[in-house]
Amino acid sequence: MALTATQRKHLEARLLEERTRVADALARYARATRETLQEASGDLSAFPVHMADQGMDALNAARETGELAEIDAALERLYKRPDDYGRCERSGKPIPFERLDLVPWARTCD
Repeated sequence: MALTATQRKHLEARLLEERTRVADALARYARATRETLQEASGDLSAFPVHMADQGMDALNAARETGELAEIDAALERLYKRPDDYGRCERSGKPIPFERLDLVPWARTCD
């Protein structure tokens, strides 16, 4: 079943909400990285950062960068090709609203 206008509006809001969440997380990572580089350049810190923590932060930032790209692609589909948004790229069937509500950038039914 195709998405209703109300469902589309809800999913647009969810995409924008998720985009803000991811962009904020990436900004925090950028600030933390900048601060770590300042500390490495000679500034003293009472809280040294463990290399494993830095690695996990970098992995999370890479994952979130990919997620941001998926969110932006979903917004583009929603705005420019609304018939493609919410449709499974494999089967062409509608993606269930419940799935889109959880992962509004979903491209497939599963």
